[in-house]
Amino acid sequence: MFSMRYATEHDEVFWFSLDKHLARSEYALKVRDGRAYVIGDGETLIGIFRYNLFLDIIPFLTEIYLEESHRGKGFGRQAMAFWENEMRDNGHPMVMLSTMVDEDAQHFYRKLGYADKGSVVFDIPPFEQPLEMFMAKRL
Repeated sequence: MFSMRYATEHDEVFWFSLDKHLARSEYALKVRDGRAYVIGDGETLIGIFRYNLFLDIIPFLTEIYLEESHRGKGFGRQAMAFWENEMRDNGHPMVMLSTMVDEDAQHFYRKLGYADKGSVVFDIPPFEQPLEMFMAKRL
């Protein structure tokens, strides 16, 4: 059964078993500001979800990650709906995210109503990567 709640300092070990990019100091800020969630299957934690505010006003998904054994079972879709509803309830008319063009996630997001809005090339070491595409959805 799907569950999603704000992450706490007690979730840190689980969090960093999945998130290899976020600095520990940033995790503390995400917890403090309520911009990190843990996703569960009943009582079992299976994923993480975090966001920030693009231009300080638009909710911007920065990470959703589910343990591989729980992918393709609707948990990601439910997590996105949970977050979008919370952002709508908080008065945000739009949400954004980004993904690299070589990742399959773009297809998942399009199925949820996200539209392509542009891209950027990161070609400065150590941040080189494939094209990063931006997507948005009206709430």
